[in-house]
Amino acid sequence: MLHPRARTMLVLSLPALIIGICSSLVLILVMKIAAVLQSYLWRDLPARFGLDLNSPLWILLMLTLTGIAVGLVVRYIPGHGGPDPATEPLIGARVPVMALPGLLLALIIGLAGGVSLGPEHPIMAVNIALAVAIGARLFPRVGALDWTILAAAGTIGALFGTPVAAALIFSQTLSGNNDVPMWDMLFAPLLAAAAGALTTNLFFHPDFSLPVVQYPELRVVDIFSGAVVTAIAIALGMVAVWCLPRAHRLIHKLKHPVLVLGAGGFLLGLLGIIGGEITLFKGLDEMRQLALSQDYSVAALLMIAGVKLAALVVASACGFRGGRIFPVVFVGVALGMMLHQHVEAVPAAITLSCAILGMVLVVTRDGWLSLFMAMAVVPDIKLLPLLCIVMLPAWLLLAGKPVMMVDKNER
Repeated sequence: MLHPRARTMLVLSLPALIIGICSSLVLILVMKIAAVLQSYLWRDLPARFGLDLNSPLWILLMLTLTGIAVGLVVRYIPGHGGPDPATEPLIGARVPVMALPGLLLALIIGLAGGVSLGPEHPIMAVNIALAVAIGARLFPRVGALDWTILAAAGTIGALFGTPVAAALIFSQTLSGNNDVPMWDMLFAPLLAAAAGALTTNLFFHPDFSLPVVQYPELRVVDIFSGAVVTAIAIALGMVAVWCLPRAHRLIHKLKHPVLVLGAGGFLLGLLGIIGGEITLFKGLDEMRQLALSQDYSVAALLMIAGVKLAALVVASACGFRGGRIFPVVFVGVALGMMLHQHVEAVPAAITLSCAILGMVLVVTRDGWLSLFMAMAVVPDIKLLPLLCIVMLPAWLLLAGKPVMMVDKNER
């Protein structure tokens, strides 16, 4: 009844479903543990000492101790907490299974301790390693690359609560031909992404959208305004790109991981004192707090964006385990709000979406993911044509420019 092509896709359906569900469960478990530990460290514990969580002393102490704790994990746990995330893309090389406990522990400590990194890179590494290791035992005829793609798709679906991002990302990385069409190749990854997204939504509903006044209609002047906002975001992001490898080389002159990460935690504490609690943690809950508040001036928003971006560079350079996408979205939100307050004639929907587009594009160099994140935060379909047009000059600006990674050969 079924064509051989359909039977091939059907064979991978069950593994894709299982991998998608398990990828989401790993993410949920890690985030729940980190949330409980964060609540204890930043609510219950300071209350015992009669301190406020915004107390400069507590912020500095917590971030420094977090750095020391992650440094101890990296130095003494087998596998050294996995690879240095500053040298890896979102979907990087496979991590040995023995490194996964240390990687997960370092991630949970960093998330709970207030480090300005998201969970995406370590969770991706863990899910890929588990999928390849288990899949190779159960289905030895299926290659490691296939397991990697399924785990990556399931993780992306789980992270964003929708398979759309996975569809966009893998549509540009999986190339079809006359014998195997692209959608045949996308079938199993999309199934894994859908399973991951649905599992995540059973426990909580990832919501990236912000309360923004609806964009009325596309105007030519808005295209120019959006292009300028995107260019400003790219310029700010490229400063971070320039700083990361230099900060990485400088801080790693200390050699010992405990010293490197302890010093990094101290620097993050100083930045946290300057920017306040809103600039700590991965940034998704904080960007909603930022958007709902009317108390921030143009100068304050610019300071918050700068502090968060500096914290992202420091955390990445020092070797804290985490991803760069979620914090950079926060930077885009703060920058977009600042630009809207500075020039109120430009709608907030444009400044926010274009600032996020530019910042994510700098960090990921992925056009589809950048468009997705901009639309996820400002979900207005009337913005899509404008964002697609604005993407073109932005891509020209970034053509040939270095990415936000440290070259392994220059370490």
